[in-house]
Amino acid sequence: MIEVDFAQARASLGTLIDAVANGGERVLIRRGNGEDVALVPAAELRSLQETAHLLRSPKNTARLLRVILRAREGRSPAEG
Repeated sequence: MIEVDFAQARASLGTLIDAVANGGERVLIRRGNGEDVALVPAAELRSLQETAHLLRSPKNTARLLRVILRAREGRSPAEG
């Protein structure tokens, strides 16, 4: 992860955006007078949002965990 302060981010925004878009980097921008922010690839953000949505329901979370465990054991997700 690349970490920069706000002034550095402003001065090299194009380069940072290229690093995120083309190289999959993540950039943490430290702000002295406010909340730090991050630049991440849009696809990664969408994936994180989808995951958070799926895990919002405890019932769905349990179902997903069962499927993951079955897959690790080499079983079909449909097996009981």
